[in-house]
Amino acid sequence: MADLFASDAPAPVLSESAPLAERLRPQSLDQVIGQEHLTGPEGAIGRMVAAGRLSSLVLWGPPGTGKTTIARLLADAVGLRFAPVSAVFSGVADLKKIFAEAREHARMGQRTLLFVDEIHRFNRAQQDSFLPYVEDGTVVLVGATTENPSFELNAALLSRAQVLILNRLDATALGKMVARAEEAEGRELPLTPGAREALIASADGDGRFLLNQVETLFSIAIPEPLEPGQLAALLHRRMAVYDKDREGHYNLISALHKSLRGSDPQAALYYMARMLTAGEQPLYVLRRLVRFASEDIGLADPQALVQCLAAKDAYDFLGSPEGELAIVQACLYLATAPKSNAAYKAQKAAFRSAKDTGSLSPPKTILNAPTRLMKDIGYGKGYAYDHDAEDAFSGDDYWPEEMGAQTFYEPSPRGFEAKIAERLAYWDRLRAERRGE
Repeated sequence: MADLFASDAPAPVLSESAPLAERLRPQSLDQVIGQEHLTGPEGAIGRMVAAGRLSSLVLWGPPGTGKTTIARLLADAVGLRFAPVSAVFSGVADLKKIFAEAREHARMGQRTLLFVDEIHRFNRAQQDSFLPYVEDGTVVLVGATTENPSFELNAALLSRAQVLILNRLDATALGKMVARAEEAEGRELPLTPGAREALIASADGDGRFLLNQVETLFSIAIPEPLEPGQLAALLHRRMAVYDKDREGHYNLISALHKSLRGSDPQAALYYMARMLTAGEQPLYVLRRLVRFASEDIGLADPQALVQCLAAKDAYDFLGSPEGELAIVQACLYLATAPKSNAAYKAQKAAFRSAKDTGSLSPPKTILNAPTRLMKDIGYGKGYAYDHDAEDAFSGDDYWPEEMGAQTFYEPSPRGFEAKIAERLAYWDRLRAERRGE
């Protein structure tokens, strides 16, 4: 979706028939709604404009929050030529032409603000092509992205540009936008207060989407103010911002995982619902729940893993939407189960020890001897069969001689692991008795 008030052309004189979003395009930075933390006197952009000097920037924020508008107004505010380009439609040849034009204008004493929309869509080599022109001052680069710059932009480019984060437009900011539209139209929207709130909520923080919805309402003859249900039937709700292979995806799964770990079933259900209603594959969510069952619950409640695998089978059997209730059940079970990462820590410690110790041989007493030669050299000699021992416990030493006994797994005092801890303590006492320690 396009950015709020986006346009790659110089701002024309607009007629009354122009789209509402174009007619409401801010004409100065102080008219930009919802980004006062940047554009205000104490904000990073406000300070740059006051000083009359602009450094290269990356504007990072959700769709419809004003990235393109701010870039255009920045150029006007500090007297720079504005040269826009979209990473979706441009390649190396287009960039070379833009750089050549910028260099020619620089010779005439006019610097260029190069605005790159969706800069994250340029590959690493294309991003590198900006560097010499940014360094020698041919252009001031302002990039716009909806993706986390840490993941999508070259470190070399990031080191030369300041990252500014634009806020998702909240209900207050969107309400101001609606009021501005009503003032421009000279009339109020035909909505009840509840429907007005629903309209703002339906935009999900996207100002351009909201203005498009407002324009639709103004274009329809509506005799009586609409109720929320009538509004919903008339307009479509904006789909939640969620890209399955980008930051939104990882943010939500992280929030789900940490809500489960924090034993908050309500928050866990919310984040899981966010993912599923935005189109995430249920089997992906189930895989993360299975992982959580082992990593954060483990033997504190051995049924946690069973519940998750049963939910996976139930979903495979029922499909959507019926099978999603089984995923909800597994989610609630995990959130309310006792927590322990003892198995996870034991895995890491054991794997680290296995790598460090290499190929140490186990004691010959516990090695099978399927051949005569192996028997002759002592394989299996002296092995104590535990079932023949008192308490079915021999207390033998099973560790390589060069290594000695280690402790990887230390059960927590929670849930079923409390009983496991009692068993381990019991076996430790018997082991000491059998060895005369």
